[in-house]
Amino acid sequence: MKEVVAIIPARGGSKRIPGKNIKPFLGQPIIGYSIETARKSNLFNRVIVSTDSVRIAEVARSFGAEIPFLRPKELSDDFTGTDQVVLHALEVLKDQQIAISYVCCIYPTAPFIQIEHLKKGLEILLETDADSAFSVTTFPYPIKRGLRLDENGRIKMIWPEHFSTRSQDLEETYHDAAQFYWAKADRYVINRRFFNDNAKPVILPRHMVQDIDTEEDWILAELMFRNLQL
Repeated sequence: MKEVVAIIPARGGSKRIPGKNIKPFLGQPIIGYSIETARKSNLFNRVIVSTDSVRIAEVARSFGAEIPFLRPKELSDDFTGTDQVVLHALEVLKDQQIAISYVCCIYPTAPFIQIEHLKKGLEILLETDADSAFSVTTFPYPIKRGLRLDENGRIKMIWPEHFSTRSQDLEETYHDAAQFYWAKADRYVINRRFFNDNAKPVILPRHMVQDIDTEEDWILAELMFRNLQL
């Protein structure tokens, strides 16, 4: 029987926010939110954390995740992408004679992740010909009205042809919500990336999305989380 597996990539060497993946978020290690949501969803046969850190592994186990291997150091630096980590995990599981039908990468710093959105991602794969599905949300301002600074520090429009275009007449645009990424395992091994020409979106409301890369982001995320009372 093939399995549905969640893989949570959580290395130990975060630079901008030291100890980011297990730092307390409103009193609980932030990775705990991702693990708990994945387990409570009942979508997965296994919830696995890929980490190079013994400490992160201990915390992850305390929330019920599996650590069937420690990630090698060459896949734990600042330049290793998510896809490389997930592909490595799938290869290890394959070597352990574990057959996987669907894989879902869940980020460890995604406290706003919701079961209903995870389920929607899997439904897309079950009901359509999509190879993958991942969380996105809308930009809060039309990107075609975006500005930049030139070499003299002057403000310029990136797309000056839209200087007079009304916001409501511009195409809606989206960005990665950095929560989860589903894929059909056999197609993922071929594509080697979640973002491909046959990917579909799981569109999240903007108030349920907050990227956490800086201390300021962290503070804002805690304020949002309290307000939403998740």
